[in-house]
Amino acid sequence: MRDCAGRTTAEAAALFGFSRTKITQIEKGQYPISAERVKMLASDFKEGDAAYVEALAAMAEERHRGWWEDFRGSVPVGFLDIAEMEYFAEGMRTFQVSHVPGVMQTEDYARAIFSDLYPPLPPRLVEGRLEHRLQRSAVLMCEGAQPYSALVHEAALRMQFGGCATTKQQLDRLLDFSELPHVTLRVISFSAKGLIGAGQGVFYAKAPASRLDTVQLDAVGGPVFLHEQKQLENYRHIIDMMTERSLTESQSRDTIRLIKKEL
Repeated sequence: MRDCAGRTTAEAAALFGFSRTKITQIEKGQYPISAERVKMLASDFKEGDAAYVEALAAMAEERHRGWWEDFRGSVPVGFLDIAEMEYFAEGMRTFQVSHVPGVMQTEDYARAIFSDLYPPLPPRLVEGRLEHRLQRSAVLMCEGAQPYSALVHEAALRMQFGGCATTKQQLDRLLDFSELPHVTLRVISFSAKGLIGAGQGVFYAKAPASRLDTVQLDAVGGPVFLHEQKQLENYRHIIDMMTERSLTESQSRDTIRLIKKEL
């Protein structure tokens, strides 16, 4: 909001008598701000998008210690950011090529992924990441959870993380998730016309106001978060295009069953 208004951190800080450091911490979500002050900033910045302002104010009011804070210090900060992003999202879309979406992973499948990193992680760090991932799954896949749409490439379904038995168990888990009313699971087969965006895995979180939407990409150094409107538009287009190239939900379930049979 400050950037869109063309205002500096010093100008925002002067409005409340804060330091510029505190404004930076507020913008990074490291320091709380009241809904009233959010609206004061919006008024001073001449922000005319009411839905955007109300969404920011609501997030300020709802700020509390989330379950992910219990993992602070035991998992990378980026993991906490992902969990918080999912918590506030009103809908989620993901496109994965090399592995199934994290929140749909079984315990053995996820453990195999974390145990196969390089350099190798100590067992306690593997278990911390595993526990965090399973908690994300429990929160997002429970009854009444927000809509979740997953596009999974056939390559990810055939990759045998943890071996054949673990992979078969994982495919059964995907079939179970595909039957949940708030979950849409579609497979992109090897016969699809191609992959848009170089086949990079994408996670898109829809916020109460579109300007607060977030894209998360996996990177070697940790998760990368994108917020620029043009970037959001591009990734919405990528996911839309890959959805058009995917199998129907029924065909996807049949494909998963066939792959399991072939293993």
